[in-house]
Amino acid sequence: MELGLSGKRALLTGASRGMGRACAMAIAAEGAEITMASRGAEELERAAAEIRQATGATVHTVAADVTTEEGRTKILAACEAPDILLNNAGGAPPGDFRDWGHDEWIGAVELMMLPAILMMRGTVDGMMERGFGRIVNIVSRSVKIPQLELGLSNGARSGLVGFTAGLARQTIRKGVTINNILPGIVDSDGQRDHIRGMLEEGGESFEEIWDRRAASNPAGRYGRPEEIGAWFAFLCSHHSGFVTGQNLLVDGGSYPGTY
Repeated sequence: MELGLSGKRALLTGASRGMGRACAMAIAAEGAEITMASRGAEELERAAAEIRQATGATVHTVAADVTTEEGRTKILAACEAPDILLNNAGGAPPGDFRDWGHDEWIGAVELMMLPAILMMRGTVDGMMERGFGRIVNIVSRSVKIPQLELGLSNGARSGLVGFTAGLARQTIRKGVTINNILPGIVDSDGQRDHIRGMLEEGGESFEEIWDRRAASNPAGRYGRPEEIGAWFAFLCSHHSGFVTGQNLLVDGGSYPGTY
């Protein structure tokens, strides 16, 4: 299927590994020119080199922290007129809400909600002026299936999804769609970090938790980052111009509801 991404300019945050890297690879393979942003310069350059070699695409990099105003300014300057924006950020560690105070909650919002909103503010008007834009946020299934140990994520990411629902209806008339991907368990470094945060002395081992989570999923496995990347590429394509404000679960069927 021709996705119509050849020559499109894409700006991707959190793009050096895992799902972000898979998204970059997917649209680079479709002919997009990409700018990858992440905090770690070495890991970022390594990922960019691999994508160039695999796809022949033009790949730019910018090492910056999207959670800071200075970092966002640097990222936006590296790709001044993107047609595509991916907002992808790590999550907060698991824990008990009784242990979280004001600073923890503000930190969660400044990691998982505000950067994406501010990146949209910096790009969406230009997209509308040009008549085409695709914005995709990688969020989490936790906005539909709250995970008890992930209260910070449940709250902050739900705020992003709620904001997106309103903005997406204002932009589509100008050719700009905004959607969210809600991954379930995915075989990624982020998933491993999550499980490490759940380890307790005398409790299940890392391997036991890892295997149990896969076995409890209806698919019987973890998702692959490449599967997230494929959905991202389709949502960015010209085929998806009538889809906006949606929350796409890519979770192996773990969401138990009908709607």
